[in-house]
Amino acid sequence: MSQPVRRIDVLRHTTSVQEILDVANSFEASARDFYTALIPKVSKRIRYLVEELAAEEQGHFDLLAALRARTDLAEQVKLQIQQPASDSKFSDCIHLPNLGDNPDDQAVLQYAMGREHIAMTHYTELAQTAPEGPIRELFQFLASEETTHKLELEKLYYETVHRGGGV
Repeated sequence: MSQPVRRIDVLRHTTSVQEILDVANSFEASARDFYTALIPKVSKRIRYLVEELAAEEQGHFDLLAALRARTDLAEQVKLQIQQPASDSKFSDCIHLPNLGDNPDDQAVLQYAMGREHIAMTHYTELAQTAPEGPIRELFQFLASEETTHKLELEKLYYETVHRGGGV
């Protein structure tokens, strides 16, 4: 027989939409800064990709900032929602690896794929629990974006690493 869920246990696993948006903003900013700093260090074969990733992360940062600034959503960002299971992994991605001064293409692609996977999972979980409206729509959009990025990176990784092709 399962134990009944206690209200205190539920409260321990909730957070405000504002806190989630703050962490997501930090996540996107750290990714943007990481990829921007990586541009001059990567091979010419994947430089375009790292530039695209930096620009995409900036776009996500801008979307989150615009949503947070909307006064018509002030009440929604105060709401408590279920903290996703992916929250700790997502938060951990704010701390970035040191890939050195001359990172190889495989290491860059592996890191980017892992980061996109965590973001995809996190935003998907948030979209399932966020309140109806612009916040949920934002998380659905971000989940879709991260899914697309992950699939593109996987294809490029396969072409680069497994088939030995150039990027």
